[in-house]
Amino acid sequence: MNILSAELLSKAFTERKLFHDISFGINDQDRIGLIGLNGTGKSTLLKCLGGLETLDEGNVVTRKNIVIKYLPQNPVFDEASTVLENLFKSDNKKLEILKNYEETLKAISLSPEDPLLQKKYDQVLSHMDTMEVWQVESEMKGILNKLGIPNIHAPMHTLSGGQKRRVAMAEALIVPSDLLILDEPTNHIDNETIEWLENYLKSRQGALLMVTHDRYFLDRVTDKIFELNQGGLKIYDGNYSAYLKAKAQEEIALASRQRKITAQYEEEYAWIKRGCQARSTKQKYRVNRFQTLKEQVKNKKQDEMNINMGQQRLGRKIVLLNHVSKSYDHKIIDDFDYTLLRNDRIGVIGRNGIGKSTLLKLIAGDLKPDTGEVELGQTVKIGYYKQEDVIFNEAIRVIDYIKETAEFVENNQGETLSASQMLETFLFDSDMQYNYISNLSGGEKRRLYLLKILMDAPNILLLDEPTNDLDIETLSILEDYLSVFNGAVIAVSHDRYFLNKISEKIFAFEEGGIINIHPGNYNTYLEHKNRFGNINPKEEVAIKAKTEISPKASKKLTYGQRLEFEGMEAAIEEAEALVANIEEKMASETSNYEVLQKIIKEKEAADLILENLYQRWAYLTELQDS
Repeated sequence: MNILSAELLSKAFTERKLFHDISFGINDQDRIGLIGLNGTGKSTLLKCLGGLETLDEGNVVTRKNIVIKYLPQNPVFDEASTVLENLFKSDNKKLEILKNYEETLKAISLSPEDPLLQKKYDQVLSHMDTMEVWQVESEMKGILNKLGIPNIHAPMHTLSGGQKRRVAMAEALIVPSDLLILDEPTNHIDNETIEWLENYLKSRQGALLMVTHDRYFLDRVTDKIFELNQGGLKIYDGNYSAYLKAKAQEEIALASRQRKITAQYEEEYAWIKRGCQARSTKQKYRVNRFQTLKEQVKNKKQDEMNINMGQQRLGRKIVLLNHVSKSYDHKIIDDFDYTLLRNDRIGVIGRNGIGKSTLLKLIAGDLKPDTGEVELGQTVKIGYYKQEDVIFNEAIRVIDYIKETAEFVENNQGETLSASQMLETFLFDSDMQYNYISNLSGGEKRRLYLLKILMDAPNILLLDEPTNDLDIETLSILEDYLSVFNGAVIAVSHDRYFLNKISEKIFAFEEGGIINIHPGNYNTYLEHKNRFGNINPKEEVAIKAKTEISPKASKKLTYGQRLEFEGMEAAIEEAEALVANIEEKMASETSNYEVLQKIIKEKEAADLILENLYQRWAYLTELQDS
């Protein structure tokens, strides 16, 4: 049943059109994911549907008496209010009774002998029974528990930014609604909470419309995808996987059309080179047609540009963490020892506030350890993508911001790329490049900030929650970049798709400042956790060491090295299989020069990874045998 119809909606921001004449409907059980580049108007569309912004044109018609609940990306609170007051802002009758019940319980806990409070309490209990509010109370407690909000009487000003956002999410989930609108619900919550939210939304009755960059979340929760692109809206039935399949078919059709355009371009180019004068109407048409085709082919070449910048080669010594400890009011990192490898791909996970960002700050030199030391090699050049808001000079143009770092960069193939070309690759077209930074959306600013870091050609990347503010297409560009990046990467993230794609080791933060190291990506970590339960990798290695490693050898290897050595054989086998697979692809594509060149680059990268693994295995074996 249709509960909302949107007809010919249009909205512009200053002179920039976000969307124009888009139309769609939402049914009562739809679960819709809204995707698109940052700056295309996704959040603005949600605000318009939620009643927080007005449309320039168009109408939104809803079924009578439906309730729409909207969770903004950056909720605003009265800092003097309590969690309880924010949870029950709705005028829903059952929630009013539940709020009264919680306030009365609090008052009685402070004055248990007050007869008036006892009488009020009896009345509230009667209302709870009459209106059947106990089920709502049970659901509310479950939601608060899963979101980590234990004290509903705490003042809002005492909460962290992440805790405040979880209060806003709890309020959105507690209020009964026919249409729930969520803007980036997975931002600033940990993986365990994301998995709970997935299951909750899948079982929830009512329609759902959300913006999220979390591709696993999209795939598991949605049954329809809305794509905002260049002011228009396309609707795809099915989840995110079905959307990708449909897009792939579109790209195949587009590639076929591109081949035709290229053939036409070459024909027209030959005609122009013969020196024909544009006198007749037909000749003028052919000259104009040539210019159009030339631009289309040029754009296609830019889309295929290799963004892997050249960089200074890392020396033997990279980053050494020697018995590093850090505390604030409690232990954040306790006696952590690790030697960073040249091609390490490390994903860092753990609950919010446990110390993940602190680890990156220690490596970057923004913080000093309480004990131990962080040593950097002389050739190390760190690129640090920070989670905190970056300060921009809003009065300068986009291209000038990038040129502050470099006007030209050289990629691994020795090709020189201009700042403008790099901006094109990062989805800033020629018009946007000369726009002022003040006119960019928050997500576009973060994309620009990422490009500036990469333009500086680092050989070690520290990424602190890069998936919080980047759209899916930008994340794909970043993932492609990291796949050929010739250096070490340490990424803090709660995005499981991103972690699985880029990680070869997981640093899992546990209570008490312990960091457990798991070989493999996030899925491998989960398998290990399910298999060994509460046995952490340190204990597991100790168990194996009793039967497999002599006492003398175990003293020579640190805990981190022992754990690394345990996973080395599997890592080498995986790398060898990858090289063999690439070699098979090369043998089957000998007649296709363009594809073959790409495969050769893949093989070079895979060979380098395998070579580094062999060298590291030989070193650890020698250390153990000594």
